[in-house]
Parts: sequence; C-alpha cells; structure tokens
Amino acid sequence: QVQLVESGGGLVQAGGSLRLSCAASGRTFSNYAMGWFRQAPGKEREFVAGISWSSISTYYADSVKGRVTISRDNAKNTVYLQMNSLKPEDTAVYYCNTADSIATMSSSPYWGQGTQVTVSS
Repeated sequence: QVQLVESGGGLVQAGGSLRLSCAASGRTFSNYAMGWFRQAPGKEREFVAGISWSSISTYYADSVKGRVTISRDNAKNTVYLQMNSLKPEDTAVYYCNTADSIATMSSSPYWGQGTQVTVSS
C-alpha cells in the first residue's frame, strides 16, 4: 500500500513561514489527489488544503485561505504546503493523505506520522 512521510515542521514566531513536504512511496494511485490536514491537542483533525492529480483543482480551508499554497511534484510523488503569515492558532500536527478524490480524502487510511508545527506569539 501507500506510505506517506511528512517533514518540514518546526518552531516559528508569528508571522513566519514554513514549507511542509509529504513524500509518498509504495503503490500509489494512478490519478490520486493529495492534501493536508491538521490536528491540535483536544481537537478533531481538520482539512487544510487539497490538490488534484493534475494540479488544476485546489481547495483551502477558510482559516488558511490566502496564507498557504499547496503544490505537488508528481515525478517525485511529493506534495508541498507553503505556509506564510503563520498564526499561533496554526499550531498543530500536520498530516498529509491521498485518495482518488479530495472529497473522500478525510476517510482515506493512509495517514503518515505527521509533522509538528508550533507558532509562538
């Protein structure tokens, strides 16, 4: 099956930037969408951004719209999340996932270990 490994998280001050990466290996889908989710302590996992296989379609949560950009490199089976103007409320463990469509990604079982993003005031 598919294995996903997230990286790029860290500790930054409010207003700073990070670029997260998610590398996929194993038997990936032929035309798979990829996306990012996050989970803060005591809260449920929430959708952050998604991108179709062709990169034609992208979707962003209202909470991050205008501050983040999702992109992908299919030759490397990697998806990125460029995060700018970070806020303390962005603090969470960030996970990537993959599925046949963005709409079904939240229930897809291919979650990686996650990467911690901490934004200080």
